Amino acid sequence: MNLLDELTHQRLPLFLLFASFVVTFVVTRVITRLIRAGKGPFRNNVSDGVHVHHMVPGLILTIVGAFLSVGVNGTSPGAEISAVLIGVGASLVLDEFALILRLQDVYWSPEGQLSVQVVALTVAALGMALLGFNPLDDANVEIGPVALVATVPINVACAILCVLKGKFSTAIVGVFIPVFAWSGAIRLARPHSAWARRRYTPAKTDKARARAKSFDDRWGRWGLSIGDLIAGKPTDTSDVVVKAPDGTTAADPRPAPPAN
Repeated sequence: MNLLDELTHQRLPLFLLFASFVVTFVVTRVITRLIRAGKGPFRNNVSDGVHVHHMVPGLILTIVGAFLSVGVNGTSPGAEISAVLIGVGASLVLDEFALILRLQDVYWSPEGQLSVQVVALTVAALGMALLGFNPLDDANVEIGPVALVATVPINVACAILCVLKGKFSTAIVGVFIPVFAWSGAIRLARPHSAWARRRYTPAKTDKARARAKSFDDRWGRWGLSIGDLIAGKPTDTSDVVVKAPDGTTAADPRPAPPAN
């Protein structure tokens, strides 16, 4: 069986999930950016004064797709239909991940960029799974099943340590390519991570902050620029001005109301 046949018969649901996830995210961001700019026929979804975020239909689609996936037990065409439902639903939910996490409407604020980062990590994980990367499969390695079982706990521990150190991208990639997790576990944590707050001395925190700044100055702006290009640039809250009752003006510390 060639690669195309394998993709068609064995990985078609995963491919459909991946494709529907990516397409839904792109379409959603195009629509929300048009709403934000006041262009096109789209408007905020408001029902009886309640702003219905797109995570709501996303949750419904994800749940329906999950139930259907279990019900059909991998048979076609139910498996393909459930994959599309889950891909669309999960994309709508994760596009507003930052709102769910903070329980605040931060869609266009700098904090809202977390949603874009989570979506990017999910796309990376799905893409590697689609290409055949399986951290629990020893078919393509020569270390043997015994050695694989022995190293899996180490790999998982290193990935968890990366998460505690605030290195989420490294953790996701490290699940599939363990050397990344090992490297991330050894290196300094991000300065605002749970690991740094609990375990680092002030001197070590300063060192971690300097290391993070050096990395962000070199690579971070590039990643944020790509994110801004795809998902829209966050609102600069320093430019939002409100008028006080006494007639004076001041910068509003709250993010501008989002349009989604």
